[in-house]
Amino acid sequence: MALTDSRAQWPELGLSDWIETRDALHLWLQIVGKVRLRLTPLVNHYWQSTFYLTARGVTTSPIPWEGRSFTIDFDFVTHRLVMTTSDGIRGGFPLRAQTVAEFYERFMSELARLGIAVRIYATPNELPIVVPFPEDHKPRPYDADAVHRFWLVLVQADRVLKQFRAQFLGKCSPIHLFWGGMDLAVTRFSGRTAPAHPGGIPNLPDYVTRESYSHEVSSCGFWSGTAPIDYPAFYAYAYPQPAGFADARVRPDGAFYSKDFGEFILPYDRVRGAQSPDNALLDFLESTYAAAAELAHWDRAALERR
Repeated sequence: MALTDSRAQWPELGLSDWIETRDALHLWLQIVGKVRLRLTPLVNHYWQSTFYLTARGVTTSPIPWEGRSFTIDFDFVTHRLVMTTSDGIRGGFPLRAQTVAEFYERFMSELARLGIAVRIYATPNELPIVVPFPEDHKPRPYDADAVHRFWLVLVQADRVLKQFRAQFLGKCSPIHLFWGGMDLAVTRFSGRTAPAHPGGIPNLPDYVTRESYSHEVSSCGFWSGTAPIDYPAFYAYAYPQPAGFADARVRPDGAFYSKDFGEFILPYDRVRGAQSPDNALLDFLESTYAAAAELAHWDRAALERR
């Protein structure tokens, strides 16, 4: 399968120029994601709680509710939150500058208008400092152009991650957006169980982490940046991390191991500036996976498509 590869398709995306909008969007995704988490039956590793890419933004996919279903979409073309039920009722509102409390109140009111009564844990997860959503009255900007470019990066990353995923025959996650870290990820599994995760992720119960990492994984994806990585980047890690992983030689030039995160990092600008961005990203995904699989003695012949 040929990849469509053009540097023009990979838009410019920093972090400092839209970080306040990014932080607001992150919290809005958490609010909506918690509704899906609350109402959707458990899938291993909490995969029932994630978002998926669409041709216009991201979606929850159908959420069951009392014999009906509904979807919640972030439309990053028209910049609206779009809510649709299986019996034809529509709701939503514009994405614009507003406080998190305003977004939360309007979103919960729209759910009620659609006949959906749900209570969520109304406090952010996986962030070091948290304010309950109804109490977060800090003014938040909304840079529509930056949000659109962020989504276009996700579109490109999703496309290449799907090509990478297709080469694996073992258990593998979908390509999905986790609202806890606001990262687009895909995870491969060796088939073996893993030691209990130590937990300790800020504002996330340890039982969630232990369910998420119950089995041995090699995972990779994209996120918009978190200090001390103050720029968008692709990442790759293994759990449990095999001996020698941090010292593995990976491709392409510019990829490095971050001791702060315990992951390999490839800055987004290195991919965007490559002669072939698709090939540069695939090199990173394949070389970091190979390092994890070889050092941990995965049965690669049984797990990979040759």
